[in-house]
Amino acid sequence: MERRKVNDALLEYYRCPEIYVDFTLSGELSDDSGYFRFGQDAICYGQSCSGSRAKLLTSELYDAFADVTVNGSAALPFDPTQVVENLRLERYVRDSRGASKAILQNAYYLVRSMMSPALRKRVQRTYFKGWEKQRFPNWPVDWTVESILETLLVLSLKARSLDRIPFIWFWPDGAPSCAVVTHDIETLAGRDFCSTLMDIDDSFAIKSAFQIIPEERYPVLGSFLDEMRGRGFEINVHDSNHDGYLFKNREEFLRRAQRINQYGRDFGALGFRSGILYRNEEWYEALDFAYDMSIPNVAHLDPQRGGCCTVMPFFIDKLLELPTTATQDYTLFNILNDYSIDLWKRQLAFITEKHGLANFIVHPDYVIEKRAQRTYKELLEYLVSLRSDGKIWVALPRQVDHWWRQRRQMRLLRSGDKWRVEGPGQDRALIAYASLANDRLEYTLEKSE
Repeated sequence: MERRKVNDALLEYYRCPEIYVDFTLSGELSDDSGYFRFGQDAICYGQSCSGSRAKLLTSELYDAFADVTVNGSAALPFDPTQVVENLRLERYVRDSRGASKAILQNAYYLVRSMMSPALRKRVQRTYFKGWEKQRFPNWPVDWTVESILETLLVLSLKARSLDRIPFIWFWPDGAPSCAVVTHDIETLAGRDFCSTLMDIDDSFAIKSAFQIIPEERYPVLGSFLDEMRGRGFEINVHDSNHDGYLFKNREEFLRRAQRINQYGRDFGALGFRSGILYRNEEWYEALDFAYDMSIPNVAHLDPQRGGCCTVMPFFIDKLLELPTTATQDYTLFNILNDYSIDLWKRQLAFITEKHGLANFIVHPDYVIEKRAQRTYKELLEYLVSLRSDGKIWVALPRQVDHWWRQRRQMRLLRSGDKWRVEGPGQDRALIAYASLANDRLEYTLEKSE
């Protein structure tokens, strides 16, 4: 395996000079894949050069960190790029998505329209019973990818006895973290509430993105789209008809993807989100969008279990994934029976600790009711307070996409005894330094001149 490939995940994440990253494999990778540890904080899935790999998480996991060797450079007993991709693309759960669950899901959507809202909630709560006992990903926010990459950077610092490593900061203008607010419109009542919801968002000086179902659910009028665009809100495509069958099989997905892509062109939409957050990342090459927002960070309370285990955007080939990192409003209100913002605040604390992206889904359909509406306004008020304190950049998804694509093209160049950023958007990019403080990774931003 090429050395560059082993280092790709770390270089892509930090955008640091290649001279500081020099990992190799310590041996031949195993034929089988499974779970193992990398230190106490990171559960990995993939092949490895040593130790054992568990098929199930109920087993005691081998810690591969003990097999790392450091001598000028670092030799690893696994390929970190492979492991990170396995987590981000949820390959660790693909084999466990059995036929029995697919049958149950198909049966549910066959009769869903005939259920009363109360019965639907009871069925859903039964389906999710015991969710809190799931060991992985970590609830309520999983940052396993960040833990792996941070540990690798620590190893780079130690292997070469470096004081610090420069990299391009994650967000523009030195913003510590980012948040986006998104609205998936599911029903005619939700569509008709959108003007009021835009008024609410505007009252907090927050612009949001609306995901629109193009078929069957409600008429999508040109005047409706024009109002959103004219007011500075974003429009994206939300599935085809939200019936739960988009990813039923590849043939059906490809057939629908052609229509979805056309709706994207008709709407002028850069982004896509699937219905019910169903997904198969291996098929995403058929989607003609700049970004997707269909992968949860941790999916214990979603019909399709799993999670990408990261709080940062990441590329799936040319498509940028903006993971959904906060619990959906429907889940909060109807499954957890919680009308406070305590969980959202906890998740924001975890996300901002890793300088990540807080991606919220709040449906127009579910905040028509006054109690839910009050909760949503409390969330907006809290986001405004974080923004005012300089702790978060509240942006539209298209702005995040634009920045992340620019950052991907940037590089750090040595200029005398200093570093400088070169590439599109360099005027908004800040140089940061990673160093060790009490054996822990610490970031500091270089002051802009």
